[in-house]
Amino acid sequence: MLVPDKSARRAIHLLFFALFVPVFGLPLLVIVAASFATSWSGALPSGATLAHYRDVAHGEALDALLTSVLTALAASLAALTAGTWAALAAEKRTRRTRRIIDALFLLPVAVPSVVVGLSLLVAFSRPPLLLNGTPQIVILAHTVLVTAFAYQSVTAALARLDPAYEQSAAGLGARPAYVLWRVKLPLLLPSLTAAAGLCFALSMGELSATMMIYPPDWLPLPVQIFAATDRGSLFTGAALAVALMATTLLVLLGLSRLRTKAAHR
Repeated sequence: MLVPDKSARRAIHLLFFALFVPVFGLPLLVIVAASFATSWSGALPSGATLAHYRDVAHGEALDALLTSVLTALAASLAALTAGTWAALAAEKRTRRTRRIIDALFLLPVAVPSVVVGLSLLVAFSRPPLLLNGTPQIVILAHTVLVTAFAYQSVTAALARLDPAYEQSAAGLGARPAYVLWRVKLPLLLPSLTAAAGLCFALSMGELSATMMIYPPDWLPLPVQIFAATDRGSLFTGAALAVALMATTLLVLLGLSRLRTKAAHR
């Protein structure tokens, strides 16, 4: 316990809730309340309805949600693969080389995401690699934006990993590939699942770069939420936002259970 005194812990808890509820909790409650409303002229919404959620369950909204999930899954898998590979490759390099690799992976998150979207749009709008107007360019943009988080998570996990396991396996005659697949990666599995969850959540909410490059037949849900609220359909946008949050939370809960099992193993 960082704070052994019981009264001091109670005061810290009260301070936490006093800050959390208005800053984080209240905006989410407002979105949820608005998703069930038909009008909001006073302090509370009025005209409770489920029509907004019925609209989400059909047509373009459901397609957009599925598009976001598929994009996030593909981008998370690609980012986790690239980030893990780079972290493992950089582990044995010199400090100067690791700094260069760190800078390269952190560059996409050091600039506005709209710049990343524009750079990909310019780079892949002409042969020989023409991706403009395809779903692949959206997945690529999301991968570029979230790979840095996967790389940093795996790098931090490698720094905490006890080298005795790897040395023991090598001392018993195990080949490097066997050590990697049967010793190192299983030990990294909790960090890998945590990195996958972070990448998935970030991809599900990505808007700026996506607005620059998405094709009409690959419309992620954040873009549709922006379009709905821009037209003045705030309650519809709120229902779409709740669907986005709920889907993201369900996937993160599933990954959290996998991480817990991996940690116990």
